[in-house]
Amino acid sequence: MSARWTRTRALLALLGVALMMTGGGTVVTASRADAAGTLHVQITGSGSTWSANALQQWIRNVWSNYQWKITYSESGSTQGRNDFKNGTADFGVSEIPYGIANSNEADAPSNRAFVYMPIVAGGTAFMYNLQIGGKRVTNLRLSGDTVGKIFTGVITRWDDPQVIADNPSLALPAIPIVPVVRSDGSGATAQFSIWMRQEHPDLWDAYCPKVGRVFVNDHCGVTSNYPVVPGTGFVSRAGSNGVAGYVAQPQAVGAITFVEYSYATNSGFPVAKLLNKSGYYTEPTASNVAVALLSAHINEDTTSQNYLTQDLSDVYTSGDPRTYPLSSYSYIILPTALENNFTENKGLTLADFGAYFLCEGQQQAESLGYSPLPINLVQAGQDQIRKIPGGDPAIKGISDCNNPTFTPDGSNKLANEAPPPSECDKQGATQCSVGTGGAKDTPTETSGAPAGSNPQSGGTQNAAGGPAAAESGAGGTSRAGDGAVLSQNAAPVVVNAVPQSLPTTAIPVLPALAIVLAGLAVIMVAALPPILGRRRRRRVLPDPVRGPPIR
Repeated sequence: MSARWTRTRALLALLGVALMMTGGGTVVTASRADAAGTLHVQITGSGSTWSANALQQWIRNVWSNYQWKITYSESGSTQGRNDFKNGTADFGVSEIPYGIANSNEADAPSNRAFVYMPIVAGGTAFMYNLQIGGKRVTNLRLSGDTVGKIFTGVITRWDDPQVIADNPSLALPAIPIVPVVRSDGSGATAQFSIWMRQEHPDLWDAYCPKVGRVFVNDHCGVTSNYPVVPGTGFVSRAGSNGVAGYVAQPQAVGAITFVEYSYATNSGFPVAKLLNKSGYYTEPTASNVAVALLSAHINEDTTSQNYLTQDLSDVYTSGDPRTYPLSSYSYIILPTALENNFTENKGLTLADFGAYFLCEGQQQAESLGYSPLPINLVQAGQDQIRKIPGGDPAIKGISDCNNPTFTPDGSNKLANEAPPPSECDKQGATQCSVGTGGAKDTPTETSGAPAGSNPQSGGTQNAAGGPAAAESGAGGTSRAGDGAVLSQNAAPVVVNAVPQSLPTTAIPVLPALAIVLAGLAVIMVAALPPILGRRRRRRVLPDPVRGPPIR
């Protein structure tokens, strides 16, 4: 091969490499730190099990519709905050912010630049497994004081006079109560202990020395890790699946736990109605949670690191009869700087994911056991998304945000349309017999309910001896894996959401042209040598008729 051709081929190769470098560089990484990403690359998150049912559904949705790959580890809120802080997760999810006030545990904020953003609302529910005469109880009611005494070991049996006073129509069994709590750091535990510290400080303060905890500002401190006294009948399990899975076992009659409402609905198990300040026992339905959170105080100081975090003091004491007292929000912790291996392309994925679940994803909140976010938090959340480096969210405002709580005047449609509680849910001698949570279609036979309070069963009978309206779970429940619950009698989740198209991120024209030219150059480098080689051979080989070539 001639030296001339060698030089030509080398120049073509160099041209191809140069074009690939200039054209492809904008695809691999942005040229400026504040530029938008150009590819949806994989991101990872860690944290809350309380909000995991919603997150995992949204992750499945965006993978199916847009092929955005997101992995989420349900490790608990404490671990999620630590993973984000340590840079091992691109985002964290938690029910409480870093460094919560009056805490027994050190939890310093992350050195990474970040902001909080509410992702979904919900109620911390009291899922239970209880039977009377071998028949399932699905209409249990508990006051806050009763709940506090159960989870501090003061009330230990289901036939305790205080539990009976909450449930005048039930002949409660003389069996032990088995409180099931989280063994790992969790937002649900923190929310429960915040409520206990504010609403039942005497009970919480008396419990502190029993479990070796010290007072913080003259009271027992808030905690993400639930303390228990050994040998008192408490059971500890990791994760929301762990506590819900324990309670759902057929042999766990007498057990009760606090867990996100969606875990009870998915397991086919009931939740206790909780007494609110208006004297009504209510369930953590989407509408009751929405009404309760109208009383939440959201940090509106945009200069504060705790912007958009919640103060639930007035939620606990709201006078609206529709409220569920233990209602709250969950947060995603978003990075706002290119550090800890966070890139513009990761930012593009995270921003588009956040824009999706603030709007379209909220359509599924109620069917998943949550309550969708109101318009004010969605608007604030969209502002937070814009702080993600590399982000260019497809949904940029309220006008194209398909969220079920919005009305033309911007009010909370879900809260405005929430129905009042039934009169049989009012504290007193009557008690509704309809089921709750995942057992809402299974009424409980009662021994003192007023006529008409049990429209599904067609009458009332003695709970201890009368026939049941329905057996407790045709098919029952079984465990799959470590604490996972498979409900064979739970209704499937039906989602009625309006599809929404999100624009895909296109590669700019000049980089795209450069990529095409680079590809052509590579083809030339590969294809030209054999073509030119064949032509050269034809020139130098002797012709059989004319003889050797003349040089």
